[in-house]
Amino acid sequence: MEWGHIQKDEEMTDFASKVKSIPHNSSDIFAVLSDFSKLELIKDRLPDDKISDFTFDHDHCSFNVNPFGEVSFAVIEREPNKLVKFKSENMPFEVFLWIQLVEKAEKDTKLKITVRADLNPFLKSMMQKPLSDAVDKISDVLTKIPYNEIA
Repeated sequence: MEWGHIQKDEEMTDFASKVKSIPHNSSDIFAVLSDFSKLELIKDRLPDDKISDFTFDHDHCSFNVNPFGEVSFAVIEREPNKLVKFKSENMPFEVFLWIQLVEKAEKDTKLKITVRADLNPFLKSMMQKPLSDAVDKISDVLTKIPYNEIA
């Protein structure tokens, strides 16, 4: 599998999802995941016991995550059909999120999410399990989106 290399930053902590399969073309997946305004079409499918109060436009998204509070992200890089990179806004520590796509065949795209967070040792010990779980849950949700109906 040809995953783009994400350069390691020794001061940041990485959390990566398992590689997931999505039965859609990478172009449809990218069209949805690179444009936050497409969330309007699927927001009712998101787990509202964990995520609420969505606001979004093409490049920005904010929501409340139980128990963390308000989380905001902005798209900072798009590589068509391969990568979308996000950066956190208004959080107590810096967070980057990469969504990588590798199309293996028509309607067979592999997805991997990596989160890189600037956590001090105290926060790292508290956040390691919740962030690892969140990355896997997000990747699971992303595999269930009907991309061909939204793109």
